[in-house]
Amino acid sequence: MIAMSKKQGKYEARARYDDSGDPGASSPELPETSLAAAVRASRHLQALIGLTVAGLLLRFYNLGGNSLWLDEASTLMFARQSLIGIWESTAGGEFNPPLFYWLEHGMLIFGESEFVLRLLPAFLGVLTIPVVYYIGKEFRDRNVGLIAAALLAFSPFHIFYSQEARAYAPMLFFFSLALLFYVRASRSDEARSWVLFGVFSAIAFWMHFYAIVPVAVLVFHALVTRAGEIRRDPRSARKPAMGLAAFIVAALPLLIVTVNLFFVRTSSAPTFGVQGFDVIYQTLLQVSGFSDLLMALFLLLFLLGVAVTWREDRNGALLLLFMLVLPLAASIILSSRMPMIPRHLIFLLPIYFVGIASAYPALHALVRDRRAVYVVVIAAFLISTPFLATYYTTPQKNDWRGFSTELGGMTAEGDLVVVLPPYMAQPLDYYYSNATDGTIELGATTGDELRAIREQYPDRRAFYVVTGDILAVDPSGDAVSWLDGNAEFAGQHMGIFLFRSA
Repeated sequence: MIAMSKKQGKYEARARYDDSGDPGASSPELPETSLAAAVRASRHLQALIGLTVAGLLLRFYNLGGNSLWLDEASTLMFARQSLIGIWESTAGGEFNPPLFYWLEHGMLIFGESEFVLRLLPAFLGVLTIPVVYYIGKEFRDRNVGLIAAALLAFSPFHIFYSQEARAYAPMLFFFSLALLFYVRASRSDEARSWVLFGVFSAIAFWMHFYAIVPVAVLVFHALVTRAGEIRRDPRSARKPAMGLAAFIVAALPLLIVTVNLFFVRTSSAPTFGVQGFDVIYQTLLQVSGFSDLLMALFLLLFLLGVAVTWREDRNGALLLLFMLVLPLAASIILSSRMPMIPRHLIFLLPIYFVGIASAYPALHALVRDRRAVYVVVIAAFLISTPFLATYYTTPQKNDWRGFSTELGGMTAEGDLVVVLPPYMAQPLDYYYSNATDGTIELGATTGDELRAIREQYPDRRAFYVVTGDILAVDPSGDAVSWLDGNAEFAGQHMGIFLFRSA
């Protein structure tokens, strides 16, 4: 009874703060007879709808403007396979789960344009905004939820990956749902919430392998915060165990495949990505909006949010710390054995923004203005304007579309087009057709392969299409050295270099 009274007191205190800090909170006496009435009664809900609409515009505007880059072209290549073929590719060594490819396979009925391929990530990116609001609301109150939703709506990092035909934004959507039900389950201990936590965690894992890291952190958090209770009464672990069982059952086929892929992936040192403590810096820099100043400000607010939360809810404060610190620590360790890229940690966004928003009660206590939450929301937009000012007018990915047009204007029938490394033919061939151009397209990785092509076609003019990825597959630089001695530089299009036979 004592524990229950404390919990009730905590929620009552939270409700009192929420109402007193809400300039448009609905009065308890107002009847909510319809959704429209509920929207009119709550300015928080109106603001959330506005943020979601703004997020939609930011994620759908110019959605097909950038060219497909390598990874997006790979998405198309896998999506073109049958459903069984996609699974066989994953089981055979593809380092991405099949669910996103399956969904993109279904999207191909609408065509293969850049817009169609990016439609699903953009749509799920928009839906993540209200989910983050409810995470913040469940974690503390509506003000925190609204600020966290605003930070996500205007997040440069999230906008960028919502406009990419990869699984990052979809994975984040489903992990955000898992996080929402975890927070709800940890407070209510409701069996349904624990099971939904497990189910949505499994879906996130089917979207991207690295989702296993935050899911493991949440399970660890549950064990740490419930250790005393479980020791007193082992039956209290039954409902959390239901959530873990739901995850295992829903993800079992992929878990079996993952074990083998993990050993393959970590069998040698990575040739690209970031390593060591640079993982922390690059990840926090990017999720904070690609600004050192914003990163410092956000980290300061996050720590303040942890401190404010600690006074009322130590388990909640531990959740903030565990979810930020432990994935970063795990990524530092793994970075020495597998490629580590900040976008793999996109799942940090909800907890990072909720932690930052949790500093609001302390700031509100200083100004004591009920409209302050809307000032913070506007500030979230303003700090993103430098990014937004150039994002839609400057190509954000290698411009294979423009490069292919230039290449087609330089080549003639019978010329060779040699792609280094060969897999770069995927984005190139989305825009360039050697059959239409009458050229012969080949691939090469090493200097020996380039020499062999030259010997096989001694009288043909050759064009060499090169990207920096050649140094990842040929770290010795042999291919680059051969080009230096046997070809002349013919131009550069962003990160795409063109050489012509001397």
